[in-house]
Amino acid sequence: QVQLVESGGGLVQAGGSLRLSCAASGRTFSSYTMGWFRQAPGNEREFVAAINRSSGTTYYADSVKGRFTISRDNAKNTVYLQMNSLKTEDTAVYYCAAGGLSGTVYYERRYNYWGQGTQVTVSS
Repeated sequence: QVQLVESGGGLVQAGGSLRLSCAASGRTFSSYTMGWFRQAPGNEREFVAAINRSSGTTYYADSVKGRFTISRDNAKNTVYLQMNSLKTEDTAVYYCAAGGLSGTVYYERRYNYWGQGTQVTVSS
């Protein structure tokens, strides 16, 4: 069982930066692929970024590539999402997820544990 708690969301102007954190409970954090998803009002939840267990491979949605960076610290049971050059269209609730299931990292069905989400609002 893994519990995930996101933090770091807030209100920022377009062009600004935020860093999201996701703290995980449990001793098996390092065995999970970790992902970030987001859901804007009226939209379905969408993939943002993922990182494999050893931090050797990262994955990004095209919409955030070059602006967002995912990283993890297995010693601290924490995954991060550094978000730079934020745009108003990045406004959403951001969810952290731990993936212990089979399948591609881009799809929700890969992930069996989810956080409650943290709101990110980017103003123009």
